[in-house]
Amino acid sequence: MKKQIDIDNWNRKEHFLFFSKFEEPFFGVTIKVDCTSAYKKAKEKGVSFFLYYLYRALKAANDVENFRYRIIENQVFEFEKVNASPTINRPNGTFGFAYMDYFEDEKYFYEKALEEIENVKNTISLLPAVSSENVIHFSAIPWLDFTSISHARSFSHPDSCTKISFGKMTEINGKREMAISIHVHHALMDGVHVGLFVDKFQVLLNNE
Repeated sequence: MKKQIDIDNWNRKEHFLFFSKFEEPFFGVTIKVDCTSAYKKAKEKGVSFFLYYLYRALKAANDVENFRYRIIENQVFEFEKVNASPTINRPNGTFGFAYMDYFEDEKYFYEKALEEIENVKNTISLLPAVSSENVIHFSAIPWLDFTSISHARSFSHPDSCTKISFGKMTEINGKREMAISIHVHHALMDGVHVGLFVDKFQVLLNNE
C-alpha cells in the first residue's frame, strides 16, 4: 500500500526539485551504536544477533516517515511499510540478496527471516525471487570495523532506496559497539531524519 505525495504542496518541494537532479543524490554517514545490551539479550533469547538488530533497524525505519518515501517515475510515494533486502553470506564465500517482510510480531519476523536465509544459502542466485520499491538495502560486514563505506551503484538505474550497512562488533572494557553506515536519498530526507532513525534504533537496542 502506498499513497502519492502532492509535491506542489509538500514542504520538501524545493529540496526534492533540487536534489533529484543530482547525478549522486545520496548522502551517507557512519556512526557507532552501543549494542552491549542488545547482544546480551539476543544471546539470552537464543536468537541470531544479526536478526535481532535487523528487526530493530527495520522497526526504527518504519517509525520515521521519510524512510518510507520512494521516488517512482519522478513522483514521490509514501509506503505503508518498508521491508528488508539484506545480503546473506553463504558457506562458499559468496552472498545472495534476500527479501524479508517486516512484521511487528518479532517472533514471526524471525521465523520467516530464518526461512529466507535458508533459501538463499541453498541457491546460487544473486537476486531474491521477490522484491519491490519499498525495501531498505541492508548489508552486514562483520569482518571490518569500518569508519566509512561507499556503495556500488548504477547511476542510469533509478534508485531511491535507503542503504544501511553494519560493521564488526567490537568490545572494549565490557562495552560492545558496532559501526553502522546509513546512505539516504537527499531529495527525500535530510540529516535530521537520519538522526531520528539513529535515536530510535539506539533506544530499541537498549530497551527491548
